[in-house]
Amino acid sequence: MRMRDTFIKPMHREGIRFVAVFAAATLLLFLVWEPLGWIGVGLTVWCYYFFRDPKRVTPARPGLIVSPADGIVSLIEPAVPPAELGMEDAPLTRVSVFMSVFNCHVNRSPAAGQVAAVAYRPGKFLNASLDKASVDNERNGLRIRLEDGRDLAVVQIAGLVARRIVCFVKPGDRLDRGERFGLIRFGSRLDVYLPPGVVPLVAIGQTMIAGETVIARLDQQAEA
Repeated sequence: MRMRDTFIKPMHREGIRFVAVFAAATLLLFLVWEPLGWIGVGLTVWCYYFFRDPKRVTPARPGLIVSPADGIVSLIEPAVPPAELGMEDAPLTRVSVFMSVFNCHVNRSPAAGQVAAVAYRPGKFLNASLDKASVDNERNGLRIRLEDGRDLAVVQIAGLVARRIVCFVKPGDRLDRGERFGLIRFGSRLDVYLPPGVVPLVAIGQTMIAGETVIARLDQQAEA
């Protein structure tokens, strides 16, 4: 049976120490009172499940932009990309994907290209589903130079519970579409700023699968 079809998924290495802490606490809880120990078992299983890193099959067709995160499309609107990424000060279509604590939190590159900039900015920890979270919350942004020379931005945003943004890449790195570039602990949001004129193919409320669900096509432009 393929791993993709099994309930038990592989875990990302970032989760090893957290699962170990939960497991150690569970042993202590069993010594204190057995019912508390079984609660600890449930929390340990949840922690493992939170850091799951399932294999994804990314569409191979050229020109596709895929979701960087599992979750629900919470916003689609014009917005100016974060200033620290050095992009033009003009609104682009922003697609926001909200991740609950039950979603897989490994983040994947929406498109193939070179990382032109990585910029972290501290901030608040508001509910990530709110519009103002894109502006006020702690965030880490990537500007990706696509193969056709255009730029795309993807921004990791901390949430009400999330307190740690992890990014694995640096400027100059090359990313393939669907390649892992980071994760966020625990519950958060990803914003994708599409290149000028590119039309989103998703709707608010739609369920997204990181690295698989197509957000937009670079060759499909908005009508004038």
